[in-house]
Amino acid sequence: MDYTIREIAEEEYSLLEDFLYEAIFVPQGTSAPSKSIIEQPELQVYIAGFGTKKDDMGLVAEVSGKVVGAVWVRIMDDYGHIDDDTPSFAISLYKEYRGFGIGTALMREMLRVLKIRGYKQASLSVQKANYALKMYLKIGFEIVDENDEEYIMLCRL
Repeated sequence: MDYTIREIAEEEYSLLEDFLYEAIFVPQGTSAPSKSIIEQPELQVYIAGFGTKKDDMGLVAEVSGKVVGAVWVRIMDDYGHIDDDTPSFAISLYKEYRGFGIGTALMREMLRVLKIRGYKQASLSVQKANYALKMYLKIGFEIVDENDEEYIMLCRL
């Protein structure tokens, strides 16, 4: 599948609401939550006021002119928070575009951008049952902490 990765445009920041919802891991055999779940404060931290902080950065993937995925980082007190110098990742793709390597390419490009900008590491959290765990390990993230449901992962740049 042909795709292009580029920086997210300011007028596309509102798309992060859709991609935040798409990022919610829904275990097989369970129903997806209502889209209103993204209004919860612990999820709003990923998107509220995106673009207003110096550490906010985002990339999108386009297929035939349509944005089909996004990866964004910011320093925030989220599930994957390590410290106030470590950006946390959020990433998702629309379901029909998963499995083509687009997510891996988005992650690798954001890690490259972070390294160029002088960051030493990046973090994320992932539910233990999420298929994306294998991809995160493959691109250099390592598990540094865990709770009953998820791993906290760190990638040194």
